[in-house]
Amino acid sequence: MPPHKKTKDIGTLRASQIITTYGPGSFVDLPEYSVIVAGIDAWQRHPESEIDEPRLSAKLMAMTGLSHPPRLHAPPASESGFQYRRGVRPSYVAVRTFPKWFVRQEEDQEAPTKRGQTGRRLLELKDTGVKPPRDGPKRLVATRFVRACPKGHVADIDWRWFVHGDRQCPRPLWLIDRGTGGDLTDLIVRCECGTSKRLGEAADRGLRSLGRCPGTRPWLGPNNREQCGLDSRLLIRTATNAYFPQVVRVLSVPEQESAVEEAVAKKWPLVQHIATPEMLDGFTTHPDVAGLRREFADEDILGAIASKQGRPSSPVSSKQLEANAFLDAPEGHGRHGAMDANFHACALSDLEWQQDSGLTSAFAKVERVVQAHRLREVSALVGFTRLDAVLPDIHGEYESEAERAPLAEDPDWFPAVENRGEGIFLALRPDAIKSWSNQPAVRERVSQLDRGHNIYREKRTGRTPAFPGGPYILLHTLSHLLMHSISLECGYPATSIRERIYLTEKAYGILLYTASPDAEGTLGGLVQQARRIGSHLERALRAGALCSSDPVCAQHRPDDGLEERWLHGAACHNCSLIAETSCEMRNEFLDRALVVPTLDSPSAAFFNDVSSPH
Repeated sequence: MPPHKKTKDIGTLRASQIITTYGPGSFVDLPEYSVIVAGIDAWQRHPESEIDEPRLSAKLMAMTGLSHPPRLHAPPASESGFQYRRGVRPSYVAVRTFPKWFVRQEEDQEAPTKRGQTGRRLLELKDTGVKPPRDGPKRLVATRFVRACPKGHVADIDWRWFVHGDRQCPRPLWLIDRGTGGDLTDLIVRCECGTSKRLGEAADRGLRSLGRCPGTRPWLGPNNREQCGLDSRLLIRTATNAYFPQVVRVLSVPEQESAVEEAVAKKWPLVQHIATPEMLDGFTTHPDVAGLRREFADEDILGAIASKQGRPSSPVSSKQLEANAFLDAPEGHGRHGAMDANFHACALSDLEWQQDSGLTSAFAKVERVVQAHRLREVSALVGFTRLDAVLPDIHGEYESEAERAPLAEDPDWFPAVENRGEGIFLALRPDAIKSWSNQPAVRERVSQLDRGHNIYREKRTGRTPAFPGGPYILLHTLSHLLMHSISLECGYPATSIRERIYLTEKAYGILLYTASPDAEGTLGGLVQQARRIGSHLERALRAGALCSSDPVCAQHRPDDGLEERWLHGAACHNCSLIAETSCEMRNEFLDRALVVPTLDSPSAAFFNDVSSPH
């Protein structure tokens, strides 16, 4: 079998799908094959697909431990739209055949079909290569059961070992379905020698019936493996826990340049490769460099060069820079001055956004409302996990030590997507947040949520984020409530709106935005709702005060363990949960009681003067 093959069925997917769903290591069922997407070192990318975002490259360098900022490339586009030129190969996504075990529909003559038994399939180990998986007139179908571990390793189940243990038997194996619902307890793996075992035993982690994980990484090559030693767990290839991508996102916002950074930018073609004091000494005779050294200190010059190369010397998070950009946005209608194609925002006066509503007590706790007319978001896939997802922290960062499966053996680039759009930024007053946080009822409620988080960490085997605190849960829940209200009028469905929560020294803010890969971005329906954010805020708060599942929803305790929803307070699908593609925390860390008074907790709300309309 060749190391990889290209396929139009993958290449014609949207780039955002490749980043979030069909990245390296994910499973895809094609018309003639069942494959796993190969690592990015097997992809064919086009040089013109490179995306420039130094802050994201610097973040990926810190996460992965690379010695230099990696490049960012858009995933391959549709081959039908590629303009072929002489000497230039088309870009494509490579895939590898996986799994190697197939089932063939065939009747077992030694065991006649019994009543209630719906089917018999012969398990076969086949190396199909690049030919369609057929065996004469019988079509082979890849088995949907494989084994995996939390490190991302995946391999075929050793079916003979599963049935016989250390005793080897060469006779044919049969996968027998004794039910109609496809439940694992209804599936039996039987050898023609008479030995059998229910597939449900493979799902019982206490039995360890699948053996130790071999550490195989088939997306990186047929023989690629590393030491593991964890117990293998049953995985259904089409299940939602088969692939959890780790996607890192930043917004392109302007940064205030210092005098030395402006001077270095003017001399950039000359100084762009200088990285050490010795290299700087080598350019002393050049008049432009000599002028820089007369005006600025060497360490400041080297720091400015490193920052422009994508190696920032200050540990400022992306969200902090973004929050500062929104807080510094000038008031106005955005019609004066040159409009930046990547970022253009203007703040609204209180009179502009407080109209058509009478909830003045809540408005006094809002510091700023900003219209983000133009936004540029760049998202990059850095790795993935299986079985359990790894949540980012409140700053949208994944820990550098976080367990993740790699996209390549030694990646020097990462697949990325560039989207353009619009949004609304709303900031709450820091003094109001701090005063609210010190109230006894709030501290008790946050302590209850913290106890639920501790139980969650004890139940999880992998790394989990630290408890984000009451202010984050307040902002996160308010963001979801606002999203429900705004989506009714903005012209975009709720699934098209995303959130970013900002919790910095200067800002307690929420950004609700929508973005599209189209070059012109979106159409302006969302940003115009900023002028009606007062009525949206009133509607969201009043709707959040009473859920249709109350009193059950309001009385839920994250630390009681009855529903195993340890990261939820008063929150459910009827009030606070949204599509997971829109939420930056996978619908975790939510509690209406910290936002508005609820039936069970009327004293811990930030907006404590809100009543239900019901």
